[in-house]
Amino acid sequence: MSDRTPVQEGPAGRSAVPVTTTGRTRLVAAAAALVTVGAGLGLRAVATGDVAKYGGDALYTLLVLTLVVLLAPRTPPARAAGIALAVSWAVELLQLTGLPADLSARSTAARLVLGSTFNAPDLFWYAIGAMAGWLAARTGRPSANQVGRAVTRRR
Repeated sequence: MSDRTPVQEGPAGRSAVPVTTTGRTRLVAAAAALVTVGAGLGLRAVATGDVAKYGGDALYTLLVLTLVVLLAPRTPPARAAGIALAVSWAVELLQLTGLPADLSARSTAARLVLGSTFNAPDLFWYAIGAMAGWLAARTGRPSANQVGRAVTRRR
């Protein structure tokens, strides 16, 4: 076990299972993805019109960001937000080809993931979702110095 791996205390203060920073990050990202999906479904259930549409766009990018962090937990928040924004914009621009509309007509999953119709304002709302995710990831992630201090205090 490395010096920088925090250890969770077991019964009677004995060391138990090591808690890695990447494992904790993945767990938080998975929980955030579930909360984001729930928020999207809840938004669709209670809101209509622009609030539901553009809120859903922001949540879509936020979900992509959580999936990036889930797959690559050491990705810096700014890079994760940039990747999520690029994926969201790519999907929106793909809608200009008509391929997502064809796939969406045949599959509910394709409709949920790819959409069907290009809408330029969506690009702005994807950026809002990426910015919100970046802020949440940036404020919620401990720095290397904070992790190092926590390990030092436990020794």
